[in-house]
Amino acid sequence: MTDSIAANMRNAPALITGMGAVTAIGQDITAISQALKKGTSAFSYMTREGRCFDESFIGAELAPLAMPKQFEAHNLSTFSLSAQAALAALQQAWTDAKLDTVEPEKIGLIVGGSNVQQRHLNNLRDKRKNAPYFIQPSYALNFMDSDICGICTELFDIRGSAFSLGGASASGQLAVIEAAKAVTSGALDVCVVVGALMDLSYWECHAFSSLGAMGSSRFCDAPTLACRPFDQQRDGFIYGEGCGVLVLERHQHALQRGAHLRAAIPGCAVVMDGNRNPDPSLAGEIAVIQQALHNSAMTASDIDYVNPHGSGSVLGDETELQALAKTGLRSVPLNATKSLFGHALSAAGCLEIIATLIQMEQGFLHPSLNLENPIQADFDWVTTTRHETNIKQALSLSYGFGGVNTALCITKP
Repeated sequence: MTDSIAANMRNAPALITGMGAVTAIGQDITAISQALKKGTSAFSYMTREGRCFDESFIGAELAPLAMPKQFEAHNLSTFSLSAQAALAALQQAWTDAKLDTVEPEKIGLIVGGSNVQQRHLNNLRDKRKNAPYFIQPSYALNFMDSDICGICTELFDIRGSAFSLGGASASGQLAVIEAAKAVTSGALDVCVVVGALMDLSYWECHAFSSLGAMGSSRFCDAPTLACRPFDQQRDGFIYGEGCGVLVLERHQHALQRGAHLRAAIPGCAVVMDGNRNPDPSLAGEIAVIQQALHNSAMTASDIDYVNPHGSGSVLGDETELQALAKTGLRSVPLNATKSLFGHALSAAGCLEIIATLIQMEQGFLHPSLNLENPIQADFDWVTTTRHETNIKQALSLSYGFGGVNTALCITKP
């Protein structure tokens, strides 16, 4: 990030004026807020068509989506689960931010996540593998990285710049960072970010399991115990379906139209490790935290809460704690949102910002399920009991395969 962009963010930060989400523990902000307070999860054996082949995987799947009535006239059968979840969450955020009053040309869209419709595509292929000439024509749209972007811009009449952006598990937060740059620079007045649902098929589940990234062999008979970020018995991430949407707005534009100001983003950072593989980089994580704090004109002592990446990775969780310790954040309260949502992959960074906003607005820190024996006990953990607190300034972290490190500072407006 250039010094001029960082200065613009500090002086007139991008504002968050709307949010919406669908997760396995709730399909709107009110339901998700209640689940976060209670420390609710929805982990079980996954049963969705195309996700189980010769074995079942542990994860958290959405209940049937309650789609907004205005979409009933459209042929949703040609839309993937990822696209339907995006529409449901986007409608919530659109209403929350009152975007019907904003000119379509002033609104842009960034979809965080690429290759997110794999199960949908695999199901279409499986059904037509003996008669490929009868594959439905919409397949030609579904496999494109522009599909969800196109659906959202069409149904919401978004006419500003729009594109999809891939950063593996950091995609959601990376999209928020790019949206913040767009509104801070004046390129857009409003930018909607969709942290897209990454719909895994049995191919991806098997591959993640073979790679050693996805758990849980240790808790195969107890799925509710499988997701345990930062715990000594963690054995990999546990997948969770979800989609999060945030509305970012140019500072002056939001003030002029009297938008509801949920939070500000005074600074952020992106650092690459120069590494294709999934192994984390301590140097990269330290650098991205330091740069985000510097760009926000903050120090570690200014941060009231850290929402970490915390995936449950055997090596990743340990590396992340080392990075937090070396950047002066050892004594800052932290919990693990993925212990409730599961790891939503491309949507994770966006959903975890939403969880951070909910906690900031309502004055609590949600429990971390199954965090019984933290791998480093001398951090200020929120374990299995909710904490009441006042959060003014928070740091959110997100990391992705391919050496992607992102960090974002969030403040009350």
